[in-house]
Amino acid sequence: MRMAILTGVALVVGSAASLAAIAFIELVSALNTALLIAPRARVQWESLPGLVAVSTVLVPTLGGLIVGLVHRHLSPAKRPLGPPDVVEAVQFHKPLPDLRSGLVSTVTAALSLGAGASVGQYGPMVYLGALLGNIAHRLRLGVPHLASIAVACGVAAAISTAFNAPIAGVLFAHEVVLRHYATRAFAPVTVASVTGYVIANVVFQRPALFRIEFAGVEHGYEFALVALLGLLVSLAAIGFMRLLLALGPRLTASIKWPALRTAAAGLTVGLTALALPDVLGIGTSTLRFATIDGAFGLGELVVLIVAKIGLTALCIGAGFSGGAFSPSLLVGSLIGVLFWTLVSGVAGIPSSGAAIFAISGMMAFASAVIGAPLTCILIVFELTRNYDVTIAAMVAVVFSNLLSHRVFGRSLFDVQLARRGIDFSLGRDHAHLAVLKVADYIAPGSVTAKAGETARDVAKRLSEQGWREAFVTGADGQLLGVFTPGSVPADSLVDTRLEPAKLVFHDDTDLAEAMDRLRGFVGDAVPIVSRETGRYLGAVSEADLVSAWLDEASRLRREENASV
Repeated sequence: MRMAILTGVALVVGSAASLAAIAFIELVSALNTALLIAPRARVQWESLPGLVAVSTVLVPTLGGLIVGLVHRHLSPAKRPLGPPDVVEAVQFHKPLPDLRSGLVSTVTAALSLGAGASVGQYGPMVYLGALLGNIAHRLRLGVPHLASIAVACGVAAAISTAFNAPIAGVLFAHEVVLRHYATRAFAPVTVASVTGYVIANVVFQRPALFRIEFAGVEHGYEFALVALLGLLVSLAAIGFMRLLLALGPRLTASIKWPALRTAAAGLTVGLTALALPDVLGIGTSTLRFATIDGAFGLGELVVLIVAKIGLTALCIGAGFSGGAFSPSLLVGSLIGVLFWTLVSGVAGIPSSGAAIFAISGMMAFASAVIGAPLTCILIVFELTRNYDVTIAAMVAVVFSNLLSHRVFGRSLFDVQLARRGIDFSLGRDHAHLAVLKVADYIAPGSVTAKAGETARDVAKRLSEQGWREAFVTGADGQLLGVFTPGSVPADSLVDTRLEPAKLVFHDDTDLAEAMDRLRGFVGDAVPIVSRETGRYLGAVSEADLVSAWLDEASRLRREENASV
């Protein structure tokens, strides 16, 4: 019965996500054409250069103004939503932000892309797929973790539709969103991804992102060259991610009005596009040209790479709705072509052409940003059906991720989540333990004494409760120390001789930190005090903390190894 339910959910969510993704792409394309952002539309109006110039500046500026106003006045979340929100919701089994915020974010993403902002379309498409899958959390179908699985189905279908790559869609959902490969999730996610592929590739016959004719790698040393390219691209990706994360807070601090921030970013894009129109929008045409030998000159590549990195960081930091995946593909491919130009044209080293370096650079950059190396490798294979290109891309991706993971982190998404207090750098289990606060496990039977009470009275309460220690507080509620029966005469006051607490937790101490600090601890319980005021809040027993840790570890094991 569960298998039938999961299959049905996968088919429905996969179909809905695929159709929504296609509609999103078509809407962006129509806006690009109508607003003179698309290269073909700009060529058609080249007889009126004044009109093209005015639209180039005004469209991104007014688009940014509208996006900022819509977020401020219509979205409860007051910001764009994206993959980090999906990962957080799935990992901690909670619904996505409210439906209205999700719909507003999707609409503003289409407007941002349509108006030529330097942002990507795949992040919004991932969120749109997740939004459709999230509806399943309202259903009572008796399948554990159905909401998370349905969200992963929507994500997989969106990626499969976008790239005509069903295997990559499956892996992206598991590698980035679910972060496990339980059969209960793997089966329906695969069904949803294949459904998205059939709708996009068979029903609508949508073209691939790019097509290349490539005979194969002619020289063995080219694999060493793409390894070096992977390291160089990784450095660029690290710089891009750090710039993106740094610009957001600085722009917020310097420009208080959100709509003015997005309008200023749009104006910057428009002015840059007057001299460099390739920075507008997603850059799909530029991406396709990058695989052609000699399509770009050396100076043009350098300027375009720097401009695209800077403008993408600016647009996302300012508040435009959109992702970083599409710009990563473009920047990575241009860096690959630049590397090929230097190696082949300047150094005179024979090579197999620009395409292999463009694709290797593209996926090396993108995998460092999204933290999904397997997904990026399989996207190459499914797009090119060429083993040599896939192997070359795999080498570049591996070396890129080795460096970026060590220097920056697993991905841009993970670092964004870490800034929200959700840190996956030490593993999924540690992240789950880190959101559990020890203050939630305060033992109701712990014995508290006040300064001035007699040792006899406190010892009696300890005997009745079955505890060996009492935590003594002063008149202001501050923790003074720990009282143990027998340490002073029965008629003496408990605060005559107190021992300092061997270990103290604060109200914001999480379970992961607590378990680490419990090493070598011997005692009944650990007192918890407020970090701000220092007031004693209660005590948590070692046994309760160990039980909470074991319960969470068991839950994760069941989720990660569950069958249908």
